[in-house]
Amino acid sequence: MSNCIAAEILKKNKTVLYQTAPVLLESIIDYKMSKNKNTENNIYKTALETDLLIIDDLGTESLNSMKLSELFTLLNTRLLNINNKVVKTIISTNLSIKDIFNFYEERIGSRIAGYYDIYYFFGDDLRFNIKRS
Repeated sequence: MSNCIAAEILKKNKTVLYQTAPVLLESIIDYKMSKNKNTENNIYKTALETDLLIIDDLGTESLNSMKLSELFTLLNTRLLNINNKVVKTIISTNLSIKDIFNFYEERIGSRIAGYYDIYYFFGDDLRFNIKRS
């Protein structure tokens, strides 16, 4: 579903960043901790300002205080339009809302529960139906 939405947004000449939560958070931390900050590859700025950010597999990352802080900043900045740019975010996860509140701090859980439309998808995992040669 996220790939289809991303394709339609790209057709409108908008920017999209699609990344798994573990890779996104690690990349942001690596960028921020780097002494040699390449402005062309500023993943932090891109994640904050892209028209559509798709965070896939939230809940599969190993958490620490830095990742919690970066996730909060990312969600909060995008929600509050701090960069003066209307941006949208899609989060996919296998976690329930209760799990999100248990796994993450309340500030993150309350933003996800309060500001995002939540859709549940049921059915077989399509990855299990892929025929391997």
